[in-house]
Amino acid sequence: LPQFGAPTDLPVTGDWTGSGMTRIGVFRPQTGQWFLDLDGDGAWDGCGVDGCLPQFGATADRPIAGDWSFATTWPQLSLVRIASGFVEPVHLTHAGDGSGRLFVVERSGRIWIIRNGAVLPVVFLDLTPMVGAVGGEQGLLSVAFPPGFAGKGYFCVDYTDLAGNTVVARYRLGADPDIADAGSGETLLAVLQPFANHNGGQLAFGPDGFLYVALGDGGSAGDPFDNAQNLGSLLGKILRLDVEAGIAPYAIPPDNPFGNEIWALGLRNPWRFSFDRSTGDLYLGDVGQAAVEEVDFQPAAGPGGQNYGWNIMEGSTCFGTTACDRTGLTLPVFEYGHAGGDCSVTGGFVFRGQAFPSLQGIYLLGDFCSGRIRGVRRAGAGWEGTLLLDTTLSISTFGEDEAGNLYVADFGTGDIYQIVVLGSP
Repeated sequence: LPQFGAPTDLPVTGDWTGSGMTRIGVFRPQTGQWFLDLDGDGAWDGCGVDGCLPQFGATADRPIAGDWSFATTWPQLSLVRIASGFVEPVHLTHAGDGSGRLFVVERSGRIWIIRNGAVLPVVFLDLTPMVGAVGGEQGLLSVAFPPGFAGKGYFCVDYTDLAGNTVVARYRLGADPDIADAGSGETLLAVLQPFANHNGGQLAFGPDGFLYVALGDGGSAGDPFDNAQNLGSLLGKILRLDVEAGIAPYAIPPDNPFGNEIWALGLRNPWRFSFDRSTGDLYLGDVGQAAVEEVDFQPAAGPGGQNYGWNIMEGSTCFGTTACDRTGLTLPVFEYGHAGGDCSVTGGFVFRGQAFPSLQGIYLLGDFCSGRIRGVRRAGAGWEGTLLLDTTLSISTFGEDEAGNLYVADFGTGDIYQIVVLGSP
């Protein structure tokens, strides 16, 4: 950091905003001033020549760390329907181009646009002739827009083809920015799927500009071919690809941990993952088999290579045996069982919008079967989670707009809802 401070300044750490993130700060005893990094960007916030934040205290005061917002309670959530009429929506996202558009992916192979609360009458992209959606977990599964999309004009999709295999392809805009060129498809990656289920399907560009691809273990039950633990297979993994290197169809980033496409392994069906837009951390919901649903975590500063345990573990429990070797495995930061109708986790997002301060820093996830929405956040050196809202939705996906507001889709009714906090203006 830039040099600053006085010889008698005292360092202190704490959760200054109640976001769940510990930040650094300095207390100056001579003047009773605090110098705090509120947002974790490495710069003191609100600092001037005379210091930061309103001056208070006495010269004999000493600092103490803590959660100064006393964020020990959880927000009360509600849902506001913003759009309807979709057929089996499975993904929501934005383009990051300042247009304010939301893109809604239907499993059958279509992508629609919501602009200013209205669904545009013309489809953005229709891939139904080439998408295989016979199996309930097959279809067009996600779309991802690269950083700087407004100037690049291309995006990527993940779908299962008519043979049931995974395809990651690049498409480009047409003359109308609200209509893609359906004939511009370029296959970047094709992966053979031995069974119809556990396709994963999430695409997202990370803070590093690389394309991350989630692939399930290949399906059936119990990972019969042990794909998730096999570094020779792309199944049961998170992949990290450089699709902008000018090398067809992609380049492998030189710092990938295994020297190939694989960024993380040991996954059963990583249906939805996301990056915290504030920290760059990766959160991933991995669908369990018969007992446990889990949320996995990867810090932004990490080198990758995490093994999340499947099919040695299901969550933090040994799978198929009472004892197993946990050496080298990264266990979930949150998990829940299949009681009361829960059965399939849908990973969501960390809320970083400005509209609901009490939701700030909380990771939201849902369950497809029960409709429950839970929240997870850091608690000291660990994590804590709780049920925030019980709904009747079949939660297939969460979504985030450019402002950081969060949404959820009902697979059964085709409705899209914004997640709001009760009592907020």
